[in-house]
Amino acid sequence: MLDLRITSFDDLLRAARRQAEPQRLLFVFMGAELPEDSSPEQRRRFSAGAGGALVPLMCVDKTPDELTTFAVLAEESRRSGPEWSIVFVAALAGQRGRALTHDDAEAPLQRMVDAIRAGSHGSFIPFDRTGQPVMLE
Repeated sequence: MLDLRITSFDDLLRAARRQAEPQRLLFVFMGAELPEDSSPEQRRRFSAGAGGALVPLMCVDKTPDELTTFAVLAEESRRSGPEWSIVFVAALAGQRGRALTHDDAEAPLQRMVDAIRAGSHGSFIPFDRTGQPVMLE
């Protein structure tokens, strides 16, 4: 279980590194789209950079040791995929001192994507493009 006093992505990395069992971090990068049936007010807000519906764009898993800072993750994501708005993060603990592998993380990562699509994202930490946690309505 990660320390819940996370005030930045880099806090999350430090907390993950301090856990008794090795951690694997799961990332789902989200973009914002304007739904077809949006109202004029929703369209105005979206044009101003607010609102919209979150949609998964890409996902990845990494160990905390593969990332030194949020800036490293942000730069890698810029090179690898489309522009994103929010990244949801979860952690998976290894067992008996052994970190989970990329293959071990595939099914949990897919469940995470499915949960976010269904609007059930309360157990994940969302961060903005600067590495700061965000509150979602």
